[in-house]
Amino acid sequence: MNDAVPETEGTEAGTAQPPPEDGPAAPAPLNVPRTPTGHPEVDAHVERLADADHLTTDGHVEVYEDVHRGLRDALTALDARPGPPVPARHPTTTPQRSPSGHPSPPAHEHRS
Repeated sequence: MNDAVPETEGTEAGTAQPPPEDGPAAPAPLNVPRTPTGHPEVDAHVERLADADHLTTDGHVEVYEDVHRGLRDALTALDARPGPPVPARHPTTTPQRSPSGHPSPPAHEHRS
């Protein structure tokens, strides 16, 4: 019986194989579907997420922060747009009281 380590095919006796790399895997696309929203500005930011597919993990943060900032700005812009006019407040039918607690005379009545 021979206790020698069997030789790997294609290597010379006494030559060591380099150890396998334990480093991180190369960047690879996740192929996560991105459904269009119908809002061009939002869709552009969502598509920017694909840039992370070609970066190492430590490069993802910059892309995610950029996309988050862009989406936040798009939502803020929606809040800033003028909307439909706010309905005017209806005059109250309840008599208004003066500081003394007594009902105030209607504005159209003048007493002399």
